Amino acid sequence: MSTVAQTALAGQVEAAAKAAGLVVVGSEEGKDFSGGPTARFTLGLALNPARKQTLELSAAFDFSQGPLKNVVDSYLQESATRLKNPRPDCYLTMHGLPLSFGKFEWPFHASTSGADTYIVHGEARLEDGNESVLHAKVSASMTRTFAEVVAALEQPFAESFIYNAIRKTTDQGQIELVKSGNRQPVPVTTRYYSSKQKRFIFNDTTESQRQEFLAAKVFWLSGMLGGGEPVWLADPRDAQYLNTTVDDLKKMAEAVAAEGVIRLAADTEFATPTEALMGHRDGYLAEMESTLKFIKPSFNEDMRAGHTNM
Repeated sequence: MSTVAQTALAGQVEAAAKAAGLVVVGSEEGKDFSGGPTARFTLGLALNPARKQTLELSAAFDFSQGPLKNVVDSYLQESATRLKNPRPDCYLTMHGLPLSFGKFEWPFHASTSGADTYIVHGEARLEDGNESVLHAKVSASMTRTFAEVVAALEQPFAESFIYNAIRKTTDQGQIELVKSGNRQPVPVTTRYYSSKQKRFIFNDTTESQRQEFLAAKVFWLSGMLGGGEPVWLADPRDAQYLNTTVDDLKKMAEAVAAEGVIRLAADTEFATPTEALMGHRDGYLAEMESTLKFIKPSFNEDMRAGHTNM
């Protein structure tokens, strides 16, 4: 048994994981960006340990009681459901880009450039069903003032809104997917948070947009990437991203199913694509290509040639 596995933190993680239907299948010592010690746990579904994810926490982090424990417990319960997806690392953007998120270096660290911010590094990668090399190394930052609304600068407390900020920044054409390149900034600002409602807000969407999103999610994450296995449609991260509720997503899923686009599983929060949905393959691929062109920087050719009106 490693040193990490003998710590109080390891005991807390093991107990919380078990309560959520997860098991700790591995653990190791790590280091954060500044060289501080972290504990890196590999968690798997109790009923299918091959479905795994990584949880990395500061080695001295203690969530044994109070509000911190509640957040971690909720995070692990959501993770257990998300791990039932064939590709639990994948998410869809509003503009139809299927992305996987990985290589995140938790927890946040203070900026080394002198800026008054906290930073976390990671990677978003295009998942188009082929062996795409397009990706973006990202540097997500939030100000110290904004950090005051986050209970802890650890993975369970920030992963959801960081992933959604990356999706939103991509939607805005401010992240380019490339074959290689430097880290691209993802600012997490107060415009994504309502202090009055005490919640994150990323997109204002209509019922039609939410239904289209769910259909596209099933197409990509099940039909194209998941071998036709059911995908979770009531994910709280999507609810946050779409500025709606989990209950609303369930209603939207039922509406899409009624149109013969998706097929709800026995657990009606999950769905698979119908042949009718997969018949729209060309349209979804065209939408993806259009978005990739949108997020690619363009240049004014007249200015490049020296023809300006300045």
